[in-house]
Amino acid sequence: MTGMVTLVGAGPGSRALLTLAGAEAIRRADVVVYDRLVDTDILTLIPCGAERIDVGKRAGVHPVPQEEINAILVRLAQAGKNTVRLKGGDCYLFGRGGEECEYLHAHGVPFRVIPGVTSALAAPAFAGIPVTHREYGSSVHIITAQARAGKEPEIDYPSLVRLGGTLVFLMGLAALEQVMDGLLAAGMDPQMPATVIENGTRGIQRKVVDTVSGLAAQVRTEGLQSPALIVVGRVCACSNTLDWWTGLPLHGKRIAVTRPQERAGGLTARLRALGAEVIEAPCIAIEPAAELEPLRAALENRYDWAAFTSPAGVKAAADALRRLGRDLRALYGMQLAAIGRGTAEALAAYGLTADLIPAQYDGAHLAAALLERLPEKGAVLLLRARQGGKILPEALRRAGMTVADVPVYDTVYRCGRTDELRRLLAEGALDYVTFTSGSTVEGFVRAVGDTDLSDMTALCIGAQTEEIAKRYQMKTITASNAAIDDMIACLLEDCHHV
Repeated sequence: MTGMVTLVGAGPGSRALLTLAGAEAIRRADVVVYDRLVDTDILTLIPCGAERIDVGKRAGVHPVPQEEINAILVRLAQAGKNTVRLKGGDCYLFGRGGEECEYLHAHGVPFRVIPGVTSALAAPAFAGIPVTHREYGSSVHIITAQARAGKEPEIDYPSLVRLGGTLVFLMGLAALEQVMDGLLAAGMDPQMPATVIENGTRGIQRKVVDTVSGLAAQVRTEGLQSPALIVVGRVCACSNTLDWWTGLPLHGKRIAVTRPQERAGGLTARLRALGAEVIEAPCIAIEPAAELEPLRAALENRYDWAAFTSPAGVKAAADALRRLGRDLRALYGMQLAAIGRGTAEALAAYGLTADLIPAQYDGAHLAAALLERLPEKGAVLLLRARQGGKILPEALRRAGMTVADVPVYDTVYRCGRTDELRRLLAEGALDYVTFTSGSTVEGFVRAVGDTDLSDMTALCIGAQTEEIAKRYQMKTITASNAAIDDMIACLLEDCHHV
């Protein structure tokens, strides 16, 4: 049976601007054929077992010719593969999507198209430029300024000037001077507002707002580079007034998030909402403990408390009990301790209320809080990672308590963006790296190898994590409490002081 080919527009950048339909298509794909400008965070949506084929192009370099891309899509479909053709921006806007669909149709391959948000509209919106406005322009015209090798762009400048609308030139930074000269020669007002937007919609977005006569020189002075687009029209005058993006407190900051993929979303979303450019680079992964006998044996005994030291531990415990043919009712009769708010929320997701949350969210304070509540020679069932720290169980045992330290999951050091992290560190392009546990520090260090970390700033969730970061000569700032809200507050305070 011939498989379906789905063209998906990946949008202008981050996963946040990918459509829901596009994300669902990627998650269901057997194979994804993708372009250079597709953000790495979007590629993380590809299923683990799916094949990935990079056919990316950059200016003047086409490692996989369009004819070969067309043939690849047909071959995959004829092999019965559910194939996603993932294209930057929108599929049908200067992306050769129409050509690919014509080729698929000619070869009897079924296809569908999921549009994407085009940078032609998104980048101006993030730069404070409404491409249409009743006072300034009632039409918008999108033009490719990219020309074939050795030729100038074939643009009808007189017609564009007569239209009097907003002009958006894509892929045109290399031809910026020719485009501006072409508009001026066609009679455009030299004082017409014009803008170049670099890395539109991203946390490292930059822009230059000038006039048609002065834009090229100003862009050279500021050093803007591709990817970038050009906007020309009176709407550009709105940019300073309506720019809601570049004034956000973390705009211009590039921050790496190292926590596990399934736990990264909340922190990533908070940072992006504050304007940051976020690199999701999970340096550890959570894997269920293969051996269930320690948990089975532990449940034969009685405990006063069950203690959880992470949200991952709550989920892993529930999964392990399920694999034993049981559920969280196995903890009946025990009081429940959570190391912090996030862990308590994870318990609440299973309908359980934490009876104890320490004032400070770390092992030492959890041990102290438990000792205040435990009877003499009490017993604690500790459900956590095999690689968990020693402070909590040792403090309880020193006080004469019985501790069953049962591993319900393993922390595995794994990072899929090692080369990118090394490059960013070498360039001094990472402003902060966030660490939500000691294991994320260790995973990060393993990922970047012998890279010098002395100039890097680590944002740490607590004192124990900070201690490990300092062991590797990182500069550190540390949250007042081990919670995401406190990490964000710490980061904002540090940025304010810089």
